[in-house]
Amino acid sequence: MAKAEQIHLPLDKLQIGITVKLPLSWKNHPFLFNRVEIKEEAQIELIKSLGVPYVILLSGEDLVVLDDEEKAEVEVVEEVKPEVDHKMLVRKSLRLSQQRFIKCVNESRSSFSKIASDPEGAYRNSAALVEDLLEHMHDVETPFLALVSAGETDASITQHGISVAVVALMIAKAMELTKSDMRDIALGCLYHDIGKLRVPDIIRRKKGPLTEHEANFMKQHPNFGYDMLHKTGLYPEMVLNIILHHHEFIDGTGFPDGLKGNKIPIVTQIVSLANDYDRQLWTDELRSPQVALGYLFKNRAGKHAESLISVLVKILGIYPPGTIVELSDQTVGKVMMTTKEVKQPQVWACNADGSEPALRFLNQEGVFVEKVLKLEELSEGAMRALQADMGISFYFSGVPKE
Repeated sequence: MAKAEQIHLPLDKLQIGITVKLPLSWKNHPFLFNRVEIKEEAQIELIKSLGVPYVILLSGEDLVVLDDEEKAEVEVVEEVKPEVDHKMLVRKSLRLSQQRFIKCVNESRSSFSKIASDPEGAYRNSAALVEDLLEHMHDVETPFLALVSAGETDASITQHGISVAVVALMIAKAMELTKSDMRDIALGCLYHDIGKLRVPDIIRRKKGPLTEHEANFMKQHPNFGYDMLHKTGLYPEMVLNIILHHHEFIDGTGFPDGLKGNKIPIVTQIVSLANDYDRQLWTDELRSPQVALGYLFKNRAGKHAESLISVLVKILGIYPPGTIVELSDQTVGKVMMTTKEVKQPQVWACNADGSEPALRFLNQEGVFVEKVLKLEELSEGAMRALQADMGISFYFSGVPKE
């Protein structure tokens, strides 16, 4: 049994050089994270204004000088931590990711249904959904991506919007963007394709290549979406920019305005990249997540900032969730969640014939990913066991904070 001490530090002992944790929900303070490394006096004054009686000291104990009386007042909490069942936590995390994803998709559909009849209600619903997304991302110390599905063979506008929001927010978090930027990104992602509702179903749901006329009509969806939301007068300017320009590329070859470089705000560039990647997962041949990354490198060179692509690659890992792999023990599997151990992700695995399917933890077994497989390399049994032809979407996952 391990013991951990929590030192409740009085606010008058705050000083530069220490790191503290705020005893507040993520939504109830202006900092990006609950963990704050104090680097300037302004941070101290801001913490004192939050109305909390203490903060939890995480590091820098040697900098804090207390006299004997003050030491007696500092509350030290000894917590006995039970042994953690890592497998159980991961299973719970994956189930929670799936449940939250489905709930978000349903809430997004509810918002869409109110745009015309109750625009204020639609805005309130979507703003609350954004807060849920941000809360879920901050539920864990280190969020990863988990494979989720709404059980659809074609990605709906709402399902696609949630998955794009998750990827875009992960990029924004890695870049340490502000809460305001993250809210704009999330809300813009939810609505970025709403203009497609103005595109006739015969074009929007068409399998195979579009005619020139159909393609030109489809390219109007950013303008349609912008007009729909702009006339409500409810949505921030940056959210509207995301909706209008999520198909712009930094080399000027995007649409509808052919913007170049810094003419495209960084939040819109992030959504453009996340959207471009997620779209490749739902092409007619259902590209694998790794193949989709390869597509970006080969066909999108110079269209997205290299720095953003580098962040995306780091987030997705070598074997993004949904990748079909062969393992070093000759079994096959589908990656379910990214992990720190890049060659030992969590996988849903089975024998080559599809027998004995199970969730496996490669880092505990000493088993590694040998190579990525194409769908046609799987037996029919393995295809069924792994649900290898299921569409790919992402949601936040990880071991919850204690």
